[in-house]
Amino acid sequence: MSNALNTSILISQYLRGGECMKGSISFRVLGNGGWFYVNWYWGGKDRKIAWFNGQRMYSRDRAEKCRACMQAEEERGVFRLEKWLSQAPCDVIPYMTDWLNDIGPTLKAATLKDYKNSIKNHLIPFFRKNPANLNEIDSQVLTRLLNSIKRGGKGKLNVMYCLRACLDYANRAGKITGIPPFPKKKQYQIPKKKPIWIPEERQIRIILTIPEEHQAPFWWLKYHYRRPGEAQALHKTDLKRGSDGYFWHIHRTFSARSLTDTTKSGYEHEIPMVQAFEPWLDKLRFYQKKWRIVSPYFFVNPTGHKPGKYYTHPVLSKIWRSACEKCGEHIKLYPGTKHSSCGQFLNEKGGNISELQSITDHARIESVENYGEMELARRRALMERGRFKMTIKLKNRGGKDESTFY
Repeated sequence: MSNALNTSILISQYLRGGECMKGSISFRVLGNGGWFYVNWYWGGKDRKIAWFNGQRMYSRDRAEKCRACMQAEEERGVFRLEKWLSQAPCDVIPYMTDWLNDIGPTLKAATLKDYKNSIKNHLIPFFRKNPANLNEIDSQVLTRLLNSIKRGGKGKLNVMYCLRACLDYANRAGKITGIPPFPKKKQYQIPKKKPIWIPEERQIRIILTIPEEHQAPFWWLKYHYRRPGEAQALHKTDLKRGSDGYFWHIHRTFSARSLTDTTKSGYEHEIPMVQAFEPWLDKLRFYQKKWRIVSPYFFVNPTGHKPGKYYTHPVLSKIWRSACEKCGEHIKLYPGTKHSSCGQFLNEKGGNISELQSITDHARIESVENYGEMELARRRALMERGRFKMTIKLKNRGGKDESTFY
């Protein structure tokens, strides 16, 4: 092969983006103006890339930046031609929509609702104002996003969790080469809230104020340290009898007012039935026979309108709120039942965090440590119990011995 032919091939590769270089910059004349574009050789054809981050490239500098980004993706092995051919203002926005459509059927109703809210109200508005492709999201972009979210600390964390889940999906699919470092938790400025709970005497007074035909689910919540959604979803078949007595097989809950076949944590739980609740088994059979209600649900609302007459969360909350008003109490259903039972266990019954974890069936002890903030009276009792007592003789100002107890 002649030297002239070799030179011709090298020049052709250079212009077409061969091994020497990927992409050349050209200008399209249109009337009195025009725009620049990157001529990118791909799949045996010249592809004209005229858009960069949703805008025409009217300057050569912008075209060169576009070509540099394309070359960087090519070197990292993440180049996708369809992304650069798109005129979408941001590759992140359509990808988030596709991602949510893909994983939506696998999510709990409440999680799906929260993701939709995060994308619609926070992520899409931000990336419209700050165009970025998936592979361009870095710690600086994430910090700006965090500062733009007009929500409290926990709300900000939920939005960032949504984006992280999306990027994790993109990483697994090979769209990006890694997940950028997200802001540290202290940047969210989430205040540590003191657990809200009431003593057992006040809690019992509230439950006894509820009409007896509605009391059963509230006693169940008090005795078994569970969530209201699990009480709503409990079926008659979930009560089992083992060699040691009755126990509950908890494997469903209500999420965003929809029955799901898994609990909030995704785990199934076997919870022993507390003896104090056993009398309610006969009472519930009596009431359901009296009301002539046939339902798969364990707790039924005689005035309910849902199929199976299960208790809805608004109904349980309304019954609880009415009883609280009569007792002069101001505490919501969840802290008034589960949180209060946990607080009572630690502060009134002498339990510890490890024992509480066993009762609540949490997988991680960190999940129950929030209940560990004891009241002053309980801490004082513990400190007094552990104090070493002795008598020391000291001289007072008059030179006489004085006994002091420590």
